[in-house]
Amino acid sequence: MTAGFEPLARRAGVDTPERRARIAEIAEEITARGLTTVRLAFADVHGILRGKALRADLALDAFADGAGITSALLMKDTGQLNVYPVWAEGGGLDRPWLTGAGDVLMLPDPSTFRVLPWADGTGWVLCDLFGPDGETIDLATRSVCREAERRLAVEGYEMTAGLEVEFHLYRIDDVDTATTGPPPAASDGLRLAHTHPGRVYLGEQRFDLVEPFLELLRNNLTTLGLPPRSLEIELGPSQVEVTFSPGGALQTADDAVLLRSAIKQIARRHGLHATFMSRPPFPASFTSGWHLHQSLVDSSSGANAFTTDEPGRLLSDVGRHHLAGLLANAAPSCLLTTPTITGYKRYQPAALAPFRATWARQNRGAMLRLVGGGADPATRIENRVGDSAANPYLYVTAQLTAGLAGIADKADPPAATDTPYEAEAGPALPTALGDAITAFSGSEVFREALGDGFVDYLAGIKQAEWDRFLRTVTDWEHTEYLELF
Repeated sequence: MTAGFEPLARRAGVDTPERRARIAEIAEEITARGLTTVRLAFADVHGILRGKALRADLALDAFADGAGITSALLMKDTGQLNVYPVWAEGGGLDRPWLTGAGDVLMLPDPSTFRVLPWADGTGWVLCDLFGPDGETIDLATRSVCREAERRLAVEGYEMTAGLEVEFHLYRIDDVDTATTGPPPAASDGLRLAHTHPGRVYLGEQRFDLVEPFLELLRNNLTTLGLPPRSLEIELGPSQVEVTFSPGGALQTADDAVLLRSAIKQIARRHGLHATFMSRPPFPASFTSGWHLHQSLVDSSSGANAFTTDEPGRLLSDVGRHHLAGLLANAAPSCLLTTPTITGYKRYQPAALAPFRATWARQNRGAMLRLVGGGADPATRIENRVGDSAANPYLYVTAQLTAGLAGIADKADPPAATDTPYEAEAGPALPTALGDAITAFSGSEVFREALGDGFVDYLAGIKQAEWDRFLRTVTDWEHTEYLELF
């Protein structure tokens, strides 16, 4: 090390004895298992993992000094187009490190290190992004989530979250399926065929059709340190759901980004294509969602802060305030929980997905479903609003931010509903991505919590995506108008 020069880990304030001890363990594991490569990854604004694969010994150096990667990866919409002017000073966002697509530094978080069971000799680790002086990159969504978790900790609480996400699993095939019409082509030109015909929710025979892959998936995820709680067959053709035991807020988001990437990689290596797109373009497809179970834990006692011994009450005051905050901020939260154009096609009346900002006890049509209640230590709120394609860090951040706002305001929720799709039940959720952008941009709660800079940055990224969609002539328009007019 050059005299007078401090490693990035020290400049960033994360160089602790515990971290150094974990890095030493990783070095021993790399040697013992003969690893040749370590993938360094970070989640971009869309929750897509980006990074570099380093030679194993060089990856160890990166734990101290970081590894450079272009900041242009933070400026792209889902079409991989630069939304902000890369060559302008500060990248158009008044951040000097963005100028000219300059490098930011990926600093591995050793607590996330894994060995990938499907890739020979390959380790994997999540990274945080830092500037050259060790400053946190405030546009990095993992950092945004960590800061939201810290704000909750200041109030004396921790979040426990449970991951429950649906996806579609197709076979890569050149032969059309007979049951539901010709399969669509994926964006890379692949022809896709169904792995199961659906229509029998949780059907054992349907499960058996895809069991060989699901068992392979279970074994790989367990080896990866993500043992599934359940693998289930959903109602739609080729649709699958996977659930996990609860964990902390940031841990759940970390697990979700790794899970989605792992499922897609394992599937592709076995002639399958997995997608978390909300509604793939097969005829008769059902939409996929991501239900996030959540409760708060009192940091001092370790007890579930949502429970209450008071007769006739379902939630403690903290639980009621948290629930009220989720409802009051449902519309602006949608940009974080449902960031894709397709995701808003889930919000339909009587569709077993939310349509209004409502809550209920054991009613799956409501946005928020109370599970348990009273003194039940497993009491929690299931938010059913999420898109399977949501950035996990932003989805969790939305829950932390909205819930904490309700607690700060001591807000009370409206009465529970048994008719979540009726107009009197509650306000409708945004019906399109453009509406969600407007609601998020105008939210004082999110501007105060996340900062004007991040709110404007994210809204600008999504606005570019929405604008491109509005300029596109869709297949529906072709079918509807081409022959008629």
